[in-house]
Amino acid sequence: MKKFEYFEATADIGFKAYGEDLNEAFENAGLAIFNIISNTDDITPSNMISFEITSEDDVSLLYDYLEELLFYHEVEFMLFSEFHVEIDDNLNLKATIKGEAIDWDKHERKTEIKAITFHKMDVKKTDSVELRAIVDL
Repeated sequence: MKKFEYFEATADIGFKAYGEDLNEAFENAGLAIFNIISNTDDITPSNMISFEITSEDDVSLLYDYLEELLFYHEVEFMLFSEFHVEIDDNLNLKATIKGEAIDWDKHERKTEIKAITFHKMDVKKTDSVELRAIVDL
């Protein structure tokens, strides 16, 4: 199963992230976000940040999670390449993300993400999970 893929959106970029369960799909959404910004293969997971969030539904939880990733990227000046997510039945998300300080001499500079959008955001649960999101560039 592929982890994520991108699709065209006017002045934005969209992605679909996949997983066997909600946790894995959210982890792959983190990879998708940071592969827009840089090449995650070049990011050493040497520093760790943990956070918790709770939301009222799956789509809001996805939005809040992606916003939190972008927040830590901007505030801590870090790029992330490893994501561990645990979501319980009450939509409480615990995440541990690993990465390193941005070094544009080492890291490929791709595209800056300005914001996460709710536009066409979706969470589909069947035998597996498919997440869909669009980010503003």
